[in-house]
Amino acid sequence: MSAGGAFLGSSILQVQGRVIDSPLDMVLGATPATKVILGILAVGSLASWILIFWKWRELRGVNERADRFVYAMEGARGLVDLHHALLRLEDSPFTRVFREGVSFFDELRPGALEGATGQPGLTRTQLEALWLVLEKNLSQERDELSHGMQWLAIIGSVSPLLGLMGTVVGVMNSFIGITSQGSANIAAVAPGIAEALTTTVTGLAVAIPAVIAYNHYASRLRLFVGELEGFASEFIGTLAREGRL
Repeated sequence: MSAGGAFLGSSILQVQGRVIDSPLDMVLGATPATKVILGILAVGSLASWILIFWKWRELRGVNERADRFVYAMEGARGLVDLHHALLRLEDSPFTRVFREGVSFFDELRPGALEGATGQPGLTRTQLEALWLVLEKNLSQERDELSHGMQWLAIIGSVSPLLGLMGTVVGVMNSFIGITSQGSANIAAVAPGIAEALTTTVTGLAVAIPAVIAYNHYASRLRLFVGELEGFASEFIGTLAREGRL
């Protein structure tokens, strides 16, 4: 059996007289540059999983509060009844947008929500101002819900590049080993290639969950924002149906 075949048939690798029989031994015996790259990837992996569980918990809570908001809307018999019902609900993006809209409308037409008669409708300029207030709050809620997601995108895009850097470092070490030993045998090439594969696999292992989580949460965020925009339109429609515009 050739030297290469003997190496492929065994899980034990000898590097500079030291026996390596596990990935941990390979990491511990890696060059300082490779250890730095693996350390950065380990920190990135920890940070990404913290962000993944944090956003999962946050978006799950928002979804539960959204369901309670929709239930309150379905049971309300008018804008005033809905306003009173939402005052008993816990704070959420939906209740905040509604309260800001109602508060601004009440400033434009004091007493209109309490049933005061003789109130003129909103002018075109006032209606546009109400839309601007709603859009401003929608933008704030979208930014709040997307907080932290940019780090998932950064980790997902940078980790493979760090792994590629480790690959380049490993290949360089392989050539250095060939030069120092004066031959291209497996003992000279294997250490650098092993380090290269370790950093590549680690970089992909860090990036894949971060990218999947980012795309999933971005999709859910678009859904929430769409629901908020639909509610803002429904709020204006309710004002029109009740003759408050």
